[in-house]
This record gives sequence, structure tokens and C-alpha cells, in this order.
Amino acid sequence: MSEKLYDRIPSLDLADFVDGDKERRARFVADLGEAYNTIGFVAIKNHGLSDELTEDLYRVVKQLFSLSDSVKQRYEIKGLAGQRGYIGKGKEHAKGRKTGDLKEFYHVGQEVNDGDAIKAEYPDNVWIDELPEFREISLKVYRTLEKAGMNLLRAIALYLGLEEAYFDRRVKNGNSILRPIHYFPIENPESIPDDAVRAAEHGDINLITLLMGASADGLQVLRKDGKWIPITALPEQLVVNVGDMLERLTNGKLKSTIHRVVNPPKEEMRNSRFSIPFFMHPRSDMDLSCLESCIDDKHPKRYDDITAGNFLNQRLAEIGLKK
Repeated sequence: MSEKLYDRIPSLDLADFVDGDKERRARFVADLGEAYNTIGFVAIKNHGLSDELTEDLYRVVKQLFSLSDSVKQRYEIKGLAGQRGYIGKGKEHAKGRKTGDLKEFYHVGQEVNDGDAIKAEYPDNVWIDELPEFREISLKVYRTLEKAGMNLLRAIALYLGLEEAYFDRRVKNGNSILRPIHYFPIENPESIPDDAVRAAEHGDINLITLLMGASADGLQVLRKDGKWIPITALPEQLVVNVGDMLERLTNGKLKSTIHRVVNPPKEEMRNSRFSIPFFMHPRSDMDLSCLESCIDDKHPKRYDDITAGNFLNQRLAEIGLKK
């Protein structure tokens, strides 16, 4: 396998896989696999999310976070471990750290409408009385990104030598999360802890993350040689990375690359930054035991057996969202 060190993340066209002939599909699968073996990130175009819908969501998200703290806190529901509704400033921290990230965010989760018994596992979404259009817009984005994620997982399955539909039933009505994030302004940068950053270095918990373009620079990925490189994508692209669940499933074959959001220069800390990732999760009963095809003498089994639900609960406690 290539040991190429990327200076920028590769850009791929999802239409090559969804609508392409056999040759285009095979090339997409191979290129996606190589990127996820090496840097763990790709930029994807033709993902189905229109510019208009993206702009609508960012517009209403900016309105959401411009509400007063007292209003937003009405939508921070105790007992949900931050899995729905508002999560306040500094509440989440990276695994292994205690200083909270300089962000606040909102969680929109799965809406089960087909009689699936898994509905009982999920809390209801928390909707904002002051912004009634947020519900329709965010759910439309959720479904669009979920569909794009499903197609990417089908390509990943083929790369791994699995049936193309391997992930389909495992992610149907999965515990995926749409997370609008506000990296809030810091009026007095000298007042924050020395180690406080917008998002400390971390790997994502889930299978894959699909990121809508952020409103400012700052996202960086740790390359395998230890160099941090900036992640940039064109406005019409999504940035898609491997999460820890997929790394566990593949025994480290696919890399859950460490990434972070760094602070801007102090004079720019007074400006907001917005970002909207979609964390694609499976159903809680998905077995994350390492695939036998990813284990051999050179690659012994690295991870204990665990279900997706138990792994999620473990990680929510580690990042401060679950007691």
C-alpha cells in the first residue's frame, strides 16, 4: 500500500461511484481506500447537498447561536448526555484533556418514522420555538448527508472485500448526529486558559464524518510523519473522514486521523467560526469486532470486541458529556 504523504487531502467525485461505469466505480473505490489508508480524509463533490440548502442551514444556525445564553440554555436538557439539543460553551473536551473546547453546539439526531423498534433507544429531538424553520432545514440536510454517507460506506465495503450492502442494515436508522458548531468570539483572549483551543486534537467516535464547509480556516489534520496540515475544500465539497468505529472494525487498516481546530491570531478571536459536521453512526448493536480479513501475522488484532452502543457510551464519558 502507498506510503504517500499528502500535502492536501485528495478530492474525489461521488458521481463516479453512484452513476459511473464499472471502471469509474472501481477507480473511486481504490482511490478512496488509498486515501483512508494514508491520511484518513477526502474531499467529495457531487454529494447531493445543494448550495441553497447549505446556505439556508448556515443562515438559521447563525440565528440560533445569536440567541441569548439564557434562551439557548432552555434547550440544554439534563439526562440526555448532550445527545440532543443545545450543549453549552466549554462543556465538551477532547479525550485525555480537562480544559473545555472554545465552542458551543446543537445536536439533531435520528427521526425514526418506519415503525423500527430502535426508536425507543433515541430521545426525541429538541426543537427551538424561536426558530421554527430550523427543524425542516436541518432534517432535510440530515437526510441528504445520510444518503451520501451510505454511498460512501458502500464504496468502503467494496474496498474491504465485503458485500457492497454490508453497512446498509447496520446504519439504517443509525444513531447519527448533525452538529452545528459555533466557535464563539473571545473578547479578551488573555482571559482564557493557556491551553484552551477551539477544538483540541481528537479522533471522531463514529464510522465516518461528513463536514459541510466551515466559515473560517483552522481545521488541521495530523499527517503520519507528525506534520499538521490545513484541511481546505472548495465550497461545493464535503470533507469526509474516518472515525474511530471504522478504524476498530478494520483493525487499523483505515485510519481515524487525529485532527483539530486551532485558534486564529488573537486579533481574530473576536470573530465567530461556524462548522456543521454530520457524524454517521451505526445502530447500537453493530458489532465492532475487527474483521477477520483485516487480521494477519503482520497485523495482529489491536482492539477488544465491543458493540457500537457500548463504545459510544464509553467515549461520551471520556469527553465529558456523560457522567
